[in-house]
Parts: sequence; C-alpha cells; structure tokens
Amino acid sequence: MRIYLVVVDESPESQIALRFAARRAVKTGGGVEILTLIPPSEFVAFAGVQATIEEEARMHAEALIAGAAGALLEESGLHPSITVRQGDGPKIIRDMIDANSDIAALVLGAAAIGAPGPLVSHFAGTDAGILKIPLMIIPGSLDRDAIDRLS
Repeated sequence: MRIYLVVVDESPESQIALRFAARRAVKTGGGVEILTLIPPSEFVAFAGVQATIEEEARMHAEALIAGAAGALLEESGLHPSITVRQGDGPKIIRDMIDANSDIAALVLGAAAIGAPGPLVSHFAGTDAGILKIPLMIIPGSLDRDAIDRLS
C-alpha cells in the first residue's frame, strides 16, 4: 500500500500538507502516516523535573496528533497510522522511511511567510539528493479549494 508520511505540528502549513496527503491517499488507494516530533529535551539536573517536562511534551504531542487524526478521518474516512517520536526530526524521518518500504512520499508543508520551516529546508537542501522517496512540499499559501484541485 502506498503510504504518505506527513509531519504534523501546530503550524497551519502542516494541516495543509495533511489535507493534500489525505486526498492523494484516497485517490490512489493508499494511506497516511502522521508523525509528530517531540524535540530532544535539554538536560535538566533533576531527574523528576526532566521526566515531568518530557511527559508534558509527549501529552501535548499526542493531543495534537489525535486532533489531526480525527480531522483526517472526518474529512476523508481514512484511518491514519500515528507515530509520536522524540529526537532529531530528520534522523527519525529517515529511519521511518528505511524501516517501512510502503512509505511512498514524504509530504511537508512550507510556511507561507518567511523561511519554509526546518524540515523543508533540511530535506529540500541537505538530503534532497539522497532521500529514497519523493518529497512533496505543499505551499502554505494554498487554500482548501486549491488543495482539492491539485490533489
């Protein structure tokens, strides 16, 4: 099955990328894997404080991804796979792609204003030639009608 891997965060462009991926998945008989990244935590000298910070970050990420999955299910009827990982985003994404041969494309949303975002910059620059699957960068300036026409 063709899987579209989408990284979701709180940015509006990630929601645009998710909609695009969902529509492509429906049209191609594929699926969607939603990934939310938790940044590596900074070392805190007290283990209890460190654990609390990490748990709060995980709970926030899980709530974010649950909302995205619900929206995806409501709009497209797709039941996405959900992954929450902590650490270096590009490494996690490369590892996921290497581990799952069904992942057919990495779908990222680019910010409509300013820099496109760290993952877009990384994969469109540093890893552009070595990524094993196509990279789909969805402009954050697209509205729902434009996404529907293009997908």
